[in-house]
Amino acid sequence: FFGPGTRQPAIMFSWLGSDDRRKKDPEVFATVSEGLKKLYKTKLLPLEESYKFHEFHSPALEDADFDNKPMVLLVGQYSTGKTSFIRYLLEQDFPGMRIGPEPTTDSFIAVMHGDTEGVIPGNALVVDPKKPFRKLNAFGNAFLNRFVCAQLPNPVLESISVIDTPGILSGEKQRISRGYDFAAVLEWFAERVDRIILLFDAHKLDISDEFSDVIKALKNHEDKIRVVLNKADQIETQQLMRVYGALMWSLGKIVNTPEVIRVYIGSFWSHPLLIPDNRKLFEAEEQDLFKDIQSLPRNAALRKLNDLIKRARLAKVHAYIISALKKDMPSVFGKENKKKELIGSLGDIYKRIEREHQISPGDFPNLKKMQDQLQAQDLNKFQPLKPKLLEAVEDMLAHDIAGLMVLVRQEENQRPNPVVKGGAFDGTMDGPFGHGYGEGAGEGIDEADWVVARDKPAYDEIFYTLSPVNGKVTGANAKREMVKSKLPNTVLGKIWKLADIDKDGMLDDEEFALANHLIKVKLEGHELPSDLPAHLVPPSKRKIPE
Repeated sequence: FFGPGTRQPAIMFSWLGSDDRRKKDPEVFATVSEGLKKLYKTKLLPLEESYKFHEFHSPALEDADFDNKPMVLLVGQYSTGKTSFIRYLLEQDFPGMRIGPEPTTDSFIAVMHGDTEGVIPGNALVVDPKKPFRKLNAFGNAFLNRFVCAQLPNPVLESISVIDTPGILSGEKQRISRGYDFAAVLEWFAERVDRIILLFDAHKLDISDEFSDVIKALKNHEDKIRVVLNKADQIETQQLMRVYGALMWSLGKIVNTPEVIRVYIGSFWSHPLLIPDNRKLFEAEEQDLFKDIQSLPRNAALRKLNDLIKRARLAKVHAYIISALKKDMPSVFGKENKKKELIGSLGDIYKRIEREHQISPGDFPNLKKMQDQLQAQDLNKFQPLKPKLLEAVEDMLAHDIAGLMVLVRQEENQRPNPVVKGGAFDGTMDGPFGHGYGEGAGEGIDEADWVVARDKPAYDEIFYTLSPVNGKVTGANAKREMVKSKLPNTVLGKIWKLADIDKDGMLDDEEFALANHLIKVKLEGHELPSDLPAHLVPPSKRKIPE
């Protein structure tokens, strides 16, 4: 049937095996995204469809959800600088961009990469199978008229997409006049994005009711949330400390996590700083935030895997709830009364399922929301428990996901490190405006003279009190002086390795001066280099180019 010596991979015949064998052997996939698509369609989707998961929680996932680039969602009250933040990252205007102190952005704008500049309206977006937005259809015309995609050629957008959202307003009136469920749309995006950035203005820190509801709607996605305290250059240091404290206090009441949410402080636009006192702090914070965003492409596959596991756990619990309600419904009389009674006692049903199936309380959907949704449902049309469907999901979580985890690591190792490039990310990469350039161990990098020579006379005085022999002090004598810095031995050991250039276990006057210089660098709060930079090598130890 095959030519002599032809070896075909066993996977071709996996369908010939028994059900039991198929259950034990996890499936083999070529790529992570192909694996996620197949597992979702064959194992999780049948369970979701059987128990109306899509009507209660979240629409079905599509291929584009597994293939799309990492997305960053920006959320904040009006005039906190969301659109300016995107403009700052891209270093160019995008189509449909409007910036102003009043509520300007009244639409959801997906800023994505495209060969030509242009705007695609919402109704056209939701029929494009290549874009991950088809299921937004469910939110109706009021939303689709407020949703556009701005496409433009930009190097930053080759690695990530950014979603700009309407400014969140305060007061009840605005919430009603939106015409669509704002929090539900944000929840839909939160499930699919890789990073959620909440922006706050250091000037007006009130968290309105609508904003509070939005943050609560982002529950279960706390791991994706980062907070940016923007426009921090407009207030003095003392005020900034108070504002930061107030922000942490307010967030603590809304976000129920034991961990502290990471807050980045800065001024994310390209204008001069109004109060430059905290420039160093803003630079360090910006660098940390950029690193966080730049790591998104590397962790994208892992995030999609993580979100699929979260979804599978919720779908499992949902199936138990729906089948329990079906089981308790009478087949003929008293259906309406029983329905009311069951919805009222849903909390007890949760507890029963929790006990019977050993499920943690955190996996259950919001009780109040579930009760509201059940009012409109016919409980008799619900499906009874189908063990085969649940077994398929259990099997996926127990075996297939583990195989995909290995594949994620392999893919990461095979690909060159993918980071976000271009725009503001390139501005501080190299050259004198790179973060920390000319500071700490980098001080004197551009100078012709050896930077340590400035303080060498003071170090020489100490050197000659340590009884040098043939112009060198022993390790023991040098140690006596170095420990006076109160730095731990691990740090002093590293400084010794960097300073003892000829590796003879002793220090001459130049090496001793260098050791003291590095101690000073460390005491000033800078990191030590892993290798000694060329400009710190003493002149007498520099190799003369041939």
